[in-house]
Amino acid sequence: MTPFRMAAGRLAASALLMTAFVSTSSAAGAPSWKLDPGKSKLGFSGMQTGAKFQGGFSRYDAAIEFDPDHLEASHITVSIDLASATTNDKQRDTALPGKDWFDVPQFPAAKFETSAIRRKDAGTYEAVGNLTLRGVTKPITLPFTLEMNGPSAHVTGHAELDRSAFGIGQGSWSTDQWVSFAVAVDIDLTATRGN
Repeated sequence: MTPFRMAAGRLAASALLMTAFVSTSSAAGAPSWKLDPGKSKLGFSGMQTGAKFQGGFSRYDAAIEFDPDHLEASHITVSIDLASATTNDKQRDTALPGKDWFDVPQFPAAKFETSAIRRKDAGTYEAVGNLTLRGVTKPITLPFTLEMNGPSAHVTGHAELDRSAFGIGQGSWSTDQWVSFAVAVDIDLTATRGN
C-alpha cells in the first residue's frame, strides 16, 4: 500500500470515529430538570367501604434527564417519602405508616425508575420502569402527557396499581372487603430545565 493510500485510510478511519463520537455525544446528553414542589402534586385514590378517598404525598423528589428528541438518553428516578402520605382522615392517616400498610420504619421510601421512555403521539409518552414499594419491585407503565414552554415542563399522568401485588394491606386488610385492591396514582408535576 502506498503512503498516500495509508494516509487516506487513516483519515477516513478518523472521520468515522469522529462521526461516531459526535453522534454518541448528542444522544448521551439529555438535559437535567429540577422539580418545582410548589407547583407539583403526587396523589393517590381508592375505595374504602364503598366510598372514594383521595390522598397525596407531600415529600418526594425526582432526578430527571429528559430530551424529547433523544428518548434513548432520557431517564427518570422518583423517590417518595411514604411517611408524608395524607388523606385528611385521622384514623386512616395514623394507620398508613404502620406495619399493615406501608410499614414506614422498615420501608421508608418508594422508588420508581424508568428503563425506557416511549413516544406514543404528539405530546404523549409512556414511562416504562420498575416501582419498588414495601420491598417489592414490580414493572409498571405510566402514560403521561408533556407540555413544554421554554425552560419549563408540565407533566400529567395516571396509572392503576394493585396494592396486594406489593403486600400493602396485611392481616384483616389483605382482602378487598374494606379497601379496594385497585389504587390510582395521579401525577401533576412542573419542572425547570437545569442545563
